[in-house]
Amino acid sequence: MKDKQLHIVCLDNPYPPEYGGAIDMFNRIVSLHRLGIRLHVHYFQYGDRNHAEPLRPYCSTLTAYGRHTGWRGFSLATPYIVSSRKSSELAERLNANTFPVLLEGIHCTGILPLIHQNGRRILVRLHNDESRYYSRLSRVASSPLKKVYYWLESRLLNGYQHRLPQDIMYASMTPGDARRFEEVYRLGDVRYLPGSLSWQELTCRPGTGSFCLYHGNLGVAENEMAAIWLLDKIFLKLRIPFVIAGKNPSRRLQKIAHLHQHTCLIANPSEDEIDDLVRKAHINILPSFNATGLKLKLLHALFEGRHCVTNQAAVAGTGLDKACHLGEDAQQLREVIAGLYRQPFEEHEIRLREKLLFPLYDNRKNAELVSQWLFERYP
Repeated sequence: MKDKQLHIVCLDNPYPPEYGGAIDMFNRIVSLHRLGIRLHVHYFQYGDRNHAEPLRPYCSTLTAYGRHTGWRGFSLATPYIVSSRKSSELAERLNANTFPVLLEGIHCTGILPLIHQNGRRILVRLHNDESRYYSRLSRVASSPLKKVYYWLESRLLNGYQHRLPQDIMYASMTPGDARRFEEVYRLGDVRYLPGSLSWQELTCRPGTGSFCLYHGNLGVAENEMAAIWLLDKIFLKLRIPFVIAGKNPSRRLQKIAHLHQHTCLIANPSEDEIDDLVRKAHINILPSFNATGLKLKLLHALFEGRHCVTNQAAVAGTGLDKACHLGEDAQQLREVIAGLYRQPFEEHEIRLREKLLFPLYDNRKNAELVSQWLFERYP
């Protein structure tokens, strides 16, 4: 077999795989390595995600690059998430050979004008419609400065995504996002690549749990807003035990969550603790206020939890609505939750999930698809 080598450029350190983008990147790296591909992984290191040693067994080379944060990465012409990740050092390493390149996120595409393509195949993983995502962040941000930043970033991303090159491949997280990038941004070669998940078998158990659960990174404004909305609009009126769990909750959220005896918050749980909560909850409640991208925490709940309650925005374009119970406003969600709370989760619901989730989210098959696109024929 011809030796296959691949550059993967990650927008962030893929380890630990504790949020959506990192879960997708980390599991794709593991799956591609298991196919025998020699991986040269490059990632931008910033914040507190600086522990990458567990990635080394899967990589032939592993290189970190500093991100140009603050004013050093700011540009009036290019989105900050892109301009802050340009690196001449990275370009030099990519130009040392003609191995195919997988760019994880629009964030990493600023490198494209700096690298020699020479017929090499390039695939951009579209984690989200970032313009729509930042527009939503602008609407929910509590700080006026953040509102302005997110609004400007959304405007810049909209123009930038319209200017993306046509001679490379793109792979979206959902069929709906693929259609949007084709129809709105006029990209000519957009494929659908399901997320690479940490869950490869159903572990959800029939029966009943004793509480409802919302989980997520609570340091993200949108997730904090969802948690506060659930407390205020749903569980203030619905006296059913409700647990919120996630990273970096604000003092405000912690205070609100502990105002009532039937609600509580678990701050900074471990990955094992989150898994345990998802499995033990009777209802996983995961509404979304953003209709783009794939909600990996929703898939987590479907693979490991019992009843899953959400809204149309969370499942738009995914085909997962058949496995969920939907409500579009506070009253509908209260009615759905109240009806489900005494209703056992049954075997036939597990069988339905099996049909919906497999083989769509088979990490090996999806890695084989990436390998085919980058190394074999060009369909």
